[in-house]
Amino acid sequence: MIRASDLVGFRNHQVFIRGAAHVPPPQDALVNTMEMLFNCLKNETEASVRAVLGHFIFVYIHPYMDGNGRIGRFIMNTMLASGGYRWTVIRSDKTRRDGYMKALDIASSQHDISAFAEFIVKEMAVDWESAG
Repeated sequence: MIRASDLVGFRNHQVFIRGAAHVPPPQDALVNTMEMLFNCLKNETEASVRAVLGHFIFVYIHPYMDGNGRIGRFIMNTMLASGGYRWTVIRSDKTRRDGYMKALDIASSQHDISAFAEFIVKEMAVDWESAG
């Protein structure tokens, strides 16, 4: 259950992600890590790279008690749209969701973002008219 105090500002205690090897940074590191994220995004000129990095680094930091994945996907789409790419939906069927979570966990715990980037590229290629 989310408490009212968890809805304001960054999280105020350590969190753990169910089923993930990655443990997000402690709450006292959030201000600095978020500043680093903003600088990274500001300095990256390629929208597709900003999209993948923005999404990944945001969920790696996990600054809020709830909604980090949704916000990460929104950041990704904002960065994609800024470069003229179309909005990309991460499909929620079990197979796709498991692949998404596995790619994120590999990127976070093994420091290899390539599987996550490849997953995003595949999701970008989905033709929603024929997929639905």
